[in-house]
Amino acid sequence: MSTDRHHVLKAWIAAILWLIVIAIESTSYLSAHTTSRILYPVLHFLFGLSHARFEHWHFYIRKGGHVFGYGLLSFLLFRAWRETLPAINNTKWTMRWATIAVIGTALVASLDEWHQSYIPSRTGTPWDVLLDTSAGIVAQVLVLLWIRWV
Repeated sequence: MSTDRHHVLKAWIAAILWLIVIAIESTSYLSAHTTSRILYPVLHFLFGLSHARFEHWHFYIRKGGHVFGYGLLSFLLFRAWRETLPAINNTKWTMRWATIAVIGTALVASLDEWHQSYIPSRTGTPWDVLLDTSAGIVAQVLVLLWIRWV
């Protein structure tokens, strides 16, 4: 296998593995009820967090997970498309790759929330799609800034 194909394969394997992680997170195994049963005892032990304060923090921890997860997905999709659709002048960033990555992120976020709407212990909400897509856009801005800085 040529080096180019090897890079394409590596980039897509990383993106696909992360998509699998997102799919697993979308199940009832990682519902708010399940994660609270794990996180509350830990945060109560470490910080003496009351249950009322925990509920507040639990919301932000879960939304932070959305931002991290979908920002990383956007980055991995950018990387995969950059390897798949090389630019003519060997540039490291194009609007084309960033746009495809954000559209892919929005599509996965939409499908994820749609899937969750059918699971009794989960809720599918367009607000999470907006949050996830925004995280994807921010990730692309950070990629651009990083590439221009380096």
